[in-house]
Amino acid sequence: MSATLVIMAAGLGSRFKGGIKQLEPFGPNGEIIMDYSIYDAVQAGFDRVVFIIRRDIKAAFDEMIGRRISKYVKVDYVFQELDCLPEGYDVPENRVKPWGHGHAVCCCRGVVSEPFAVINADDFYGKEAYVKLHDFLNKEQEGDKLSLAMAGFVLKNTLSEYGSVNRGVCKVDEKGMLLDVVETYSIRREADGRVYSGKEEPTELSEDSYVSMNMWGCPARFIDRLGELFEEFLKKNVSDITAEFLLPAGIDALIKNNEADCQLLESRDKWFGVTYAEDKPGVKAAIAKLIADGVYPEKLWE
Repeated sequence: MSATLVIMAAGLGSRFKGGIKQLEPFGPNGEIIMDYSIYDAVQAGFDRVVFIIRRDIKAAFDEMIGRRISKYVKVDYVFQELDCLPEGYDVPENRVKPWGHGHAVCCCRGVVSEPFAVINADDFYGKEAYVKLHDFLNKEQEGDKLSLAMAGFVLKNTLSEYGSVNRGVCKVDEKGMLLDVVETYSIRREADGRVYSGKEEPTELSEDSYVSMNMWGCPARFIDRLGELFEEFLKKNVSDITAEFLLPAGIDALIKNNEADCQLLESRDKWFGVTYAEDKPGVKAAIAKLIADGVYPEKLWE
């Protein structure tokens, strides 16, 4: 069975011409983080990539990565625009940004009709999660309940040395099924070696907690149901020019309504991202080590 990798990159648009940190080359031949994500996905068995971007950066985006990648995997584009809305809704006056990454996935309706994984464009996830998600997506789906999966990373493998981060801290049952994702802010390791969240009233967290890095596996029909949830969201929030429809919130609603199950798939790989400018040398060094260890070839796309 085929599976598609959906990459949410529309948020890069407003900063595309400004030397955005996430698009800085990290590999020895100019590879960006998305190169490694796509390479890992293709190696795991994904046979198509769908980029969600803004229409006005299509040419530049294609030049930066699309044409290069299309030599090795089928590439398609989805455009997340403000007016990508259900029938009967108009863009509110003064609304500037699209409606969040839940909205981004809704824009894939009619383009993605097979099981898919969805990721952020600017996160390095490692190989393990792609293999587990691909295996999950190729299992037979049983019953009417939506069967979803989330790559669960270990909190200590997702921290920055240079400041605090925000993470979705996960609660799971004894079978590894996701019960809740709690958005948790200002997570950092303090001088005592322990991990805390919050500022005014710090709360200690287990460094071995599972966290969501917005990497999900979904059946194709999930998109239609998410679109229905987006319409419900608009009924309540269409006049709020900053409100966002977030993907984890949509999935959480389906779990709480007993419409979906979500299996947490553990990944022990170290996540890399560029939360702070100071993170960049560390990411480059980490990728260089992975190349030296034989995890990646020096020339990724040969």
